Amino acid sequence: MTLDEIKQILDLVREHELSEFELEQEGVKLRVRKKGHDAPTMLMSPAHSLPMPVMAPAVGGAAPAPAEPAASEVTEAEGVELAVVKSPIVGTFYRAPEPTASPFVNVGDTVRKNQVLCLIEAMKLMNEIVSEYDGEVVQVFVENGQPVQYGERLFAVRAR
Repeated sequence: MTLDEIKQILDLVREHELSEFELEQEGVKLRVRKKGHDAPTMLMSPAHSLPMPVMAPAVGGAAPAPAEPAASEVTEAEGVELAVVKSPIVGTFYRAPEPTASPFVNVGDTVRKNQVLCLIEAMKLMNEIVSEYDGEVVQVFVENGQPVQYGERLFAVRAR
């Protein structure tokens, strides 16, 4: 892990106001914790397990997030059942595979279960976020290129 990567992690911790962050990569374990309004403290040590493939925040002692979409919440809006797809990780939200490409999905598009909805870049890794439902995209909550936090709403899908 390079000094620039560590600085990038610390910037993400500050930017997203995380109280705790842990990462294992290439045999090194990095843990960053904030206590109150203090600056982040960092502990690096050799890891005794396999490296994690993606960045995942640990909040309040909770288990790290999986590299799959977080459990979607289902809400009722005007008598219509909507499934909300949430971000499973902290990172940067992208609606398309590259800047000049068209978005994976737009409002009004019909989606299938396991269809890619967007990408979230975390630690230079692109993570595909897929739909857990068949249905129609009714809302996109995040703008392209914006940072997202764990659990933040990304899409609303009218489930079928």
